[in-house]
Amino acid sequence: MSSPLVTVRELLELGSATLGEAGAHAMRDRIMPAWRGAKLAGPAFTVQCTPGDNLAVHVAVMRAPEGSVLVVNIGDVPELGYWGEVLTTAAEARGIAGLVIDGGARDTSALEEHKFPVFASTIALRGATKENVGEINVEIRCGDVAVKPGDWVVGDSDGVVVIPEAKFDQVIVAGRERAEKEAQMFKALRGGETTVGLLGLDPSLITDPLFDR
Repeated sequence: MSSPLVTVRELLELGSATLGEAGAHAMRDRIMPAWRGAKLAGPAFTVQCTPGDNLAVHVAVMRAPEGSVLVVNIGDVPELGYWGEVLTTAAEARGIAGLVIDGGARDTSALEEHKFPVFASTIALRGATKENVGEINVEIRCGDVAVKPGDWVVGDSDGVVVIPEAKFDQVIVAGRERAEKEAQMFKALRGGETTVGLLGLDPSLITDPLFDR
């Protein structure tokens, strides 16, 4: 595998849409950036909370290695602000790369000012408790996708994908091939080709009374 910096840079350049077409697992589209322009890539540090409580998130911020992405399942109470500016400030100090949570975040203006990438399923005002059991470094589900510690996570304006650690090299190769194929297609389109011709589509399936006259 490439060095972490090279890996992160390339994953961000390929983007979630290309990687999602290259074998990465796409989270449900309810998981979206909390502020415009947010993007992240890094190995997952997984968190399982008791619904309504974010104590496990606070512990994860304390223990997650630099460069990791917190990926959090909060169960069936998504409508609370499990993450905000306080945890963002703590995570920045620890070198954490970002957060993906299938639940609520708040302080979104502050998150944007910090430029800390957060992907969440909702924005919520009321905070969570900090007193119940939880787990970290276990397999969880987030956005209806299984996530294990060490899987790679990529998020941008199109959504979030998960690359299983065991499939990392395979997905990267397929992503590079897809990106190169698209680059060639863009060149051909600028030269006058059509998507119908390049993709081998059948225009006869489409009724057009003006064209058929």
